[in-house]
Amino acid sequence: MGNHPLWQLTLVRFREFLREPEALFWVFGFPLLLAAGLGLAFRNTPAEVLSIGIIGTDRAAFEQVPTLAVDPFPALEDGLRALREGRIALLVERPAGGNVVYHYDDTNPEGRDARLRADLAVQQSAGRQDPVAAEDQLMRETGSRYIDFLIPGLLGMNLMGGSIWSMGFAIVDARRRKLMKRLIATPMPRHFFLLSFLISRLAMLVVEVGAFLGFAVLVFGVPIRGSLALIAGICVLGSLAFGAMGLLLSSRARTIEAASGLMNLTMLPMWILSGVFFSSQRFPDAVQPIIAALPLTALNDALRATMLQGATLGQIAPKAGVLAAWLLVCFPIALKLFRWR
Repeated sequence: MGNHPLWQLTLVRFREFLREPEALFWVFGFPLLLAAGLGLAFRNTPAEVLSIGIIGTDRAAFEQVPTLAVDPFPALEDGLRALREGRIALLVERPAGGNVVYHYDDTNPEGRDARLRADLAVQQSAGRQDPVAAEDQLMRETGSRYIDFLIPGLLGMNLMGGSIWSMGFAIVDARRRKLMKRLIATPMPRHFFLLSFLISRLAMLVVEVGAFLGFAVLVFGVPIRGSLALIAGICVLGSLAFGAMGLLLSSRARTIEAASGLMNLTMLPMWILSGVFFSSQRFPDAVQPIIAALPLTALNDALRATMLQGATLGQIAPKAGVLAAWLLVCFPIALKLFRWR
């Protein structure tokens, strides 16, 4: 086994990877830093307190609203200056015996929010009673937070990038340095060369996915409600599909620049459309069939369904079918187009 060509080629893949600190950072360090940064930025926090200014109106009406900080101004010009400088989000003016006037920038979300809160306080202080009683049911349990939505998307994005780049970059670099020309002159079967990439990628997948999910569970308490075996199977299928895509993209490229352009052109639309940072349902209905057919969309949806909802194999079968279709289409085409020299 020690001198078997497939074993030696696989060891070469590991050694090339471990000798590149940049690759180690982008595969292991960057996803953890991104998850930590976004998790802290969008952690569960109390409602934001907005600052408003008032002129000629009763301050007590607004002090009943804990999410408003009230700052009185002696003159209209002073309040407008504070509004222009961004020190307040809204200026409330009420001339003697006149209507309430709200000064704010309607393109600023804080200004619109402050206007709604302030108007509610004004109307209630004037004796308004809501004809329909309402109550709040806050959704803060584990599994419904933004970080819970984000982690499967980051995992899918990392699997896509790692698989495409590890396959495509190494093949083009070997072609550029004329290493493949030398390898095919040996008795080594040609398919061993490509198979070594696949084996090394699957071996690294264990560490890559395990470290990322372990970090998410321990630091942010992200739930894993589905089967670990099913999650592992989804990751393997996704990695194979994107590996085949990387092989296809690098099958004819002769330079690193050409391969990099093709890979970025392929991955960038999926970063935006496939629901990594926000739901893909925000895009128009006309493009939803296209988005659903993207491999990263299928991978992210399958990971979220399994991790957060405890979905079974039958429930994620359509998503797995999309990934399998990409694998079965890209791999044969890549082998047919693949250029060794």
